Amino acid sequence: MIAELVSSALGLALYLNTLSADFCYDDSRAIKTNQDLLPETPWTHIFYNDFWGTLLTHSGSHKSYRPLCTLSFRLNHAIGGLNPWSYHLVNVLLHAAVTGLFTSFSKILLGDGYWTFMAGLMFASHPIHTEAVAGIVGRADVGASLFFLLSLLCYMKHCSTRGASARTWGWFLGTGLCAGCSMLWKEQGVTVLAVSAVYDVFVFHRLKMKQILPTIYKRKNLSLFLSISLLTFWGTSLLGARLYWMGNKPPSFSNSDNPAADSDSLLARTLTFFYLPTKNLWLLLCPDTLSFDWSMDAIPLLKTICDWRNLHTVAFYTGLLLLAYYGLKSPSVERECNGKFVTNGKQNANGHSCHSEVEYRNSEIKPSFPSKVENGIKNNVSQRTRLPSTENIVVLSLSLLIIPFVPATNLFFYVGFVIAERVLYIPSMGFCLLITVGARALYVKVQKRFLKSLIFYATATLIVFYGLKTAIRNGDWQNEEMLYRSGIKVNPAKAWGNLGNVLKSQSKISEAESAYRNALYYRSNMADMLYNLGLLLQENSRFAEALHYYKLAIGSRPTLASAYLNTGIILMNQGKTEEARRTFLKCSEIPDENLKDPHAHKSSVTSCLYNLGKLYHEQGHYEDALSVYKEAIQKMPRQFAPQSLYNMMGEAYMRLSKLPEAEHWYMESLRSKTDHIPAHLTYGKLLALTGRKSEAEKFFLKAIELDPTKGNCYMHYGQFLLEEARLIEAAEMAKKAAELDSTEFDVVFNAAHMLRQASLNEAAEKYYDLAAKLRPNGILLQYFRLDGARPNSSQPPRVSKGLLLPFFPAIPESISLF
Repeated sequence: MIAELVSSALGLALYLNTLSADFCYDDSRAIKTNQDLLPETPWTHIFYNDFWGTLLTHSGSHKSYRPLCTLSFRLNHAIGGLNPWSYHLVNVLLHAAVTGLFTSFSKILLGDGYWTFMAGLMFASHPIHTEAVAGIVGRADVGASLFFLLSLLCYMKHCSTRGASARTWGWFLGTGLCAGCSMLWKEQGVTVLAVSAVYDVFVFHRLKMKQILPTIYKRKNLSLFLSISLLTFWGTSLLGARLYWMGNKPPSFSNSDNPAADSDSLLARTLTFFYLPTKNLWLLLCPDTLSFDWSMDAIPLLKTICDWRNLHTVAFYTGLLLLAYYGLKSPSVERECNGKFVTNGKQNANGHSCHSEVEYRNSEIKPSFPSKVENGIKNNVSQRTRLPSTENIVVLSLSLLIIPFVPATNLFFYVGFVIAERVLYIPSMGFCLLITVGARALYVKVQKRFLKSLIFYATATLIVFYGLKTAIRNGDWQNEEMLYRSGIKVNPAKAWGNLGNVLKSQSKISEAESAYRNALYYRSNMADMLYNLGLLLQENSRFAEALHYYKLAIGSRPTLASAYLNTGIILMNQGKTEEARRTFLKCSEIPDENLKDPHAHKSSVTSCLYNLGKLYHEQGHYEDALSVYKEAIQKMPRQFAPQSLYNMMGEAYMRLSKLPEAEHWYMESLRSKTDHIPAHLTYGKLLALTGRKSEAEKFFLKAIELDPTKGNCYMHYGQFLLEEARLIEAAEMAKKAAELDSTEFDVVFNAAHMLRQASLNEAAEKYYDLAAKLRPNGILLQYFRLDGARPNSSQPPRVSKGLLLPFFPAIPESISLF
């Protein structure tokens, strides 16, 4: 247990510096904006939606079905809300647990010695794990690994008790259940069943390739055949159920996610797909350059045979075949030396050598663990546990390295990434075993003590360097700015683009603009970055430039609804109502099929309909406005905040003098958001109109209480007081409104008029002058528009429509690249 505890402690200690980290990158979509984590969402939705909260059968779904991981996020959310500390703590504890299990698994293969210790420490410290542990969404890989190892250990117990105990099928049941749980953490977990079969055939029974078919043909080891058949059946059933549950359709990805899959050249696809495993192995061997994302052009396509990287591919597959040949060649020679089993003259539990050999009998297929009963006949096998030979461990290590990685190779279906470091979490087990058993084989082979010490200390030094790299790399995952800056070297387009969003959120506008332009320099057709730059320019009142970039974004991606939305808002504010109307209508007709984030798309479409309705409203087309609002309500997604939409429904009904309907929608607005200020103001107006004066005043005062800095609230309350002939109070509210919103023409002008009505002419003149400065060429015209009477009229001014209507829904946030 010492090796397990020390390895787990190292795995825990190396990642303690991630506990203070923030949510980063994919965490935003999987956790912060995932509706499945919220308490008001039925927990059963987790089993129908993908990892990102999209319905699994939707055409735009990522098809990543990981309900157990999402359920763990929901438990985190229920306990600690959106405090990232608790999420990181669970990840670190899971990694420590997986490290302990892996060390225990290694002990079965390598014996209770320092080589097991080395394997455990190497796994605990390997830098390739940083994305899986420091990045919260990597919990899917860590959780899958936990049940992967539990399933494999259960199968090993099944093998060792097969035929000797009734409990053997209990262990097999545990194998199946843990494999299913591993798959429900992440898809590649189901590959443990194939690794278990490799263990049974090539490690436990020590069969070689040429012995498999004769064994099946002669019906030897029927219990082995039964176990492998059951593993195959269960694996096929899990995969079939998984395919059915996701709608029997593979996911679709954009060409930037996996450029090779989108290439028209068969040669480029083939060469690139063959090369990518080579690059992944290099990241395991030398994790010097790591990145949060390897999509787009991070790995340029191999387009010709002459590309020098093809040499890496040839070397990789040659080495792989040699290792496979070494592990699967003719049977090893075994004998017992000093109480320890020896293979090829070399003791396989420690570093001492023996040199005499005994012929291995090919006619007997002996299991490598304590004696057991096969088909009712007890084999004459020593009761002492024999460790697998080096060849056996090489075969198992290769299976652990290769089989869990197969789903990421694009062999059976295209995946949505080029390289993903967290996908290597399970394959790294095979890598650590392979390095350890290779170092042990060299240690046994050399005779000089100096060389033995050199091999041992070189392996220990590698572990130290891995640990240092892990601790340093964890620092990059502290926050998004550090993470994106660290990825500029590997994937500059995506790193600069996401860094621009971070800088913008920090109000570093010029730096954010520069980052967006850097991203577009590397990849000029990124619709998300064109949109983000347009949004930045729009928020800084550079509307002509913003419209230009929105147009480019729409040209690059015609389904980008948020670009249509903001284009329409700019056009409407510029008075180009007909162009704005056409833009909103076009946006509302965009379907959500095959979109990566259908929820965000539906939110933008709903906002477009809201603004179209508002446009009709301001033109006096209230029936048309109501029709559009009703369509918006039908299309709005669950996460859309509906209070402004409901309030506008009430406004339209009020304009049509349908007061009961108006009151209903005002109340709906307040129910959806109890502190929604526009609904307090508009409902207060309705109450005043229907004679419920005291109730109306409460709503006006509540609006002021909710935000004492909004002059608009004081203006509405002042209007109410003026209608009640409470002139002095009305004048005070008018002054307050004008002081707070001294740059808003409507507020200042109405304040002046209210002061005149209260006979405070000197103050009124002051604000008339200010209004004239705000709009020097339009004050008289605006005066007539507002109150419909001459300037010397005693009729109180009517507050402009623009003051009564709620504000536009917030312009959609910048789009992050995932």
